[in-house]
Amino acid sequence: MTENTSINLSGSSYKRMEYIIHIVAWVIVFGIPFFFTGREQQDITTTEYIHREIAPVSFMLVFYINYFLLVDYFLFSKHTRQFILCNIVFIAIIMGVVHICMQLLPPPAGLHLHHRDWNETLGFFLVNALLYMLVAGLSVAIRMTAKWYQVESSKRELEKSKAEAELQNLKSQLNPHFLFNTLNNIYSLIAFSPEKAQKAVHDLSRLLRYVLYDSNQQEVPLEKELDFIRNYVELMRIRLPQHVELEINIAEANPGSSIAPLLFISLIENAFKHGVSNNKPSFIHIHIHQDNGRIVCDISNSYFPKDNSQDKSGSGIGLQNLHRRLELLYPSRHIFTYGQNGETYNCLLEILT
Repeated sequence: MTENTSINLSGSSYKRMEYIIHIVAWVIVFGIPFFFTGREQQDITTTEYIHREIAPVSFMLVFYINYFLLVDYFLFSKHTRQFILCNIVFIAIIMGVVHICMQLLPPPAGLHLHHRDWNETLGFFLVNALLYMLVAGLSVAIRMTAKWYQVESSKRELEKSKAEAELQNLKSQLNPHFLFNTLNNIYSLIAFSPEKAQKAVHDLSRLLRYVLYDSNQQEVPLEKELDFIRNYVELMRIRLPQHVELEINIAEANPGSSIAPLLFISLIENAFKHGVSNNKPSFIHIHIHQDNGRIVCDISNSYFPKDNSQDKSGSGIGLQNLHRRLELLYPSRHIFTYGQNGETYNCLLEILT
């Protein structure tokens, strides 16, 4: 149901986890000699401790030199050959230093060193070289994973910011569009019923309060959105001729239900704009209800398309605006169909909450 696989950890949480992993690793490295102390030997001397720590510390040194320097400097700049060559030279130097340190320090108590022949020495160095390479590979894997996470987090933040900016732009288009249509209806009332026009202005002030303030939230209670629709329909009802059949069925919202604001208003505006004729029988049917986790808006009306060159009520952006908002707000969680069927125009919007 979601558009992309989400990354659950925030940047700060990921950093904290990374620090904890490094701290635990160092605790294990410096604690290894104590774990392997024999039962008959209760204490470990400083010389023995240093002797046992030389190899683990050298592994950590290879790990962090790759993690903080070589991966960033070579791999991220796509200099793979230089990276491999530097690691070979660096590991060779580390192994040489470790070998010299081992020779200079006395061996731990109870450990008797024997002289290795050439084949044994070569095999010993090859095995250790392989271990150092594995440590370097582990460092690369962890660093690349961290880099991937940073890139993905930045990408998602950018996409989120872009989507929020686009939604805000769409909403800023919708507000004057809604206001223009409503004022156009009130203007028509002034000529034949100033009293109704005065009441309509009062009703409009309530609607504008919702549009300008309450609708700034990402989601609003569904019942509040439905109240806005009911009030808007009543405002439009004032100027309808007698020959227009207006059927409204807006069910009460389930407690706790919420929805992105101003999703239905474009459809209802279009129904009033194109569904009413001045001299022919007309109808507008609006049905909104909830059904098994879905919010369903079903609108049908008689169809009398207006000449946009003559009609200046701000049409032309409503459906495109709604399409884009649905793609951003409810990706893969909505069904939106509309079109003409004979002399009837039908719109169906289903939102999975």
